[in-house]
Amino acid sequence: MINHRLNGRRIILASQSPRRQYLLKELGIDFEIGKTDVKEIYPVGLKPMEIAVFLAELKANNFDTSSLEKDTIVITADTIVSIGEEILGKPRNYQEAIQMLQKLSNRKHDVITAVCLKSKTRMKVFHVLSSVSFKTLSMEEIDYYIDNFQPFDKAGGYGVQEWIGYIGISKIEGSFFNVMGLPVKELYEELLKF
Repeated sequence: MINHRLNGRRIILASQSPRRQYLLKELGIDFEIGKTDVKEIYPVGLKPMEIAVFLAELKANNFDTSSLEKDTIVITADTIVSIGEEILGKPRNYQEAIQMLQKLSNRKHDVITAVCLKSKTRMKVFHVLSSVSFKTLSMEEIDYYIDNFQPFDKAGGYGVQEWIGYIGISKIEGSFFNVMGLPVKELYEELLKF
């Protein structure tokens, strides 16, 4: 098995995101799902990359590793969508989702995912940045997407793997899977090193 170097390790993905769970499963790595309850609040003045790193570390530090075996690895992650220094979080309602998609329309934005690997004795954080360009989105397309896909659990108000990604994204520079919420290639490499 290709993941022989991870055999015997207990891996816990501390994320409720179905997309992260799907992507980690597709890597062929056995893992459990853990829970980390944190308020995603960060200090004022941080740049988008620093926010992603801060929140991934916050989630990892909130996960109690004291009772875990020494070869257990906990994975936490946070994805930030930004236009310049402006952060587009998860839309709280329909109107916010419309506003976010209008901001992304006919523009390039960055998606940054920070991932934290934590064991009983060490911690490693890394981040990956992808740039995404949208075509000009019509109001009809925006309404259709929000009505049918309810993107209220997604940073930036969209899922790259959903209808809006199929019809709206004109270019991605960097990792597609990072835009989905987990940079799987980099995660795999870091797990092997860790």
